[in-house]
Amino acid sequence: MRRLLLVCALIASCKRGGQQQAPQQEGVPVTVAQVEKKTVPQQVSAIGTVEPMHTVQIRTLVGGTLVGVHFQEGQEVSKGDLLFTLDARPYQAALAQAQSAVLRDRAKMLDAESTARRYEDLAKKEYVTQQQAESARAEAASLQATVRADEAAVEQAKLNLAYCAIRAPVTGRTGSVLVHAGNVVKANDAALVVIDQMQPIYVAFAVPERVLPQIRARQGDKLPVAARLSDQKPGEVPESSAIRGEAAQGVLTFVDNAVNSVTGTILLKATFENKDETLWPGSFAVATVTLGEIRDATVAPSQAVQRGQQGQYVFVVKQDGTVESRPVVVATQDERMAVIEKGLAPGEVVVTDGQLRLAPGSRVQIKAAGAAAGSGS
Repeated sequence: MRRLLLVCALIASCKRGGQQQAPQQEGVPVTVAQVEKKTVPQQVSAIGTVEPMHTVQIRTLVGGTLVGVHFQEGQEVSKGDLLFTLDARPYQAALAQAQSAVLRDRAKMLDAESTARRYEDLAKKEYVTQQQAESARAEAASLQATVRADEAAVEQAKLNLAYCAIRAPVTGRTGSVLVHAGNVVKANDAALVVIDQMQPIYVAFAVPERVLPQIRARQGDKLPVAARLSDQKPGEVPESSAIRGEAAQGVLTFVDNAVNSVTGTILLKATFENKDETLWPGSFAVATVTLGEIRDATVAPSQAVQRGQQGQYVFVVKQDGTVESRPVVVATQDERMAVIEKGLAPGEVVVTDGQLRLAPGSRVQIKAAGAAAGSGS
């Protein structure tokens, strides 16, 4: 902070001296902050995609005419809620036919069993041959098997009848109705609607494989993950200007079993309760995993870090009131601060606002001292 005050005083002194001696070009108004050394959370950020924990395509298990749709498109439904109904009359008739077959064949079975018992007694008295007795037993056994098959057919008919009422297998939000009432549908053909489970929900993102040992070392812990919606896409470097909304808090629940050999990243998934449904399937979000702490880290406000054709850089205010463009290597960054791995030293003063009007060597006029790096303002 002393260096910051010294730079401010020096710029003011140069301005007064210029008024007394010769007119000088007015400096570019900027806001500045001082680079600090402090302990910060060790975090890894990446842009990921919000994914439903379960996505279910609702299909019919029996064919028939769709006669009813019992929900509104986009509606939240609970497990077991009635979604569709098919014309059940053909399946009611099939059930009645199967039940009649059971009654018919059971009567035949009882008669055959009685005949088999009589032939057993007569065979013992040698009134009939042993072969006739065995034939009677075989006939009874055959009819017993027929009755069991008929009973199975009844159960199948009941199941088909139950399938005429299609219910939600999970709690979630419905999408567009893909088949409307009046259409004839085939068994296991086109999806009728898709349900996405919204609570809880996943955010899937990929981080560099170099952080995998740290993640594995703490895999038994519930590593905290914060997620905020972003206008950027996966694979891009997260920028604070693209982040919007409040951060949702979740935990890391999945680490992929292989590193992507093309990108050199490992896929992770974090689970969020998503009670307010801020995270919407298909949207992009910046996921930040907290792995621990970094002691004596060099930090600067994230607003100071700019991106150019040669990479990331900052404008550093020099003792003479001019600025220089300094390339930097950013270890981690969030919407408030950036941990600088290389390029800056604690005590240096960087520009946090007004960079668009600056070029290397530009003279600056400090509007107001920016908050220290890492502060909330």
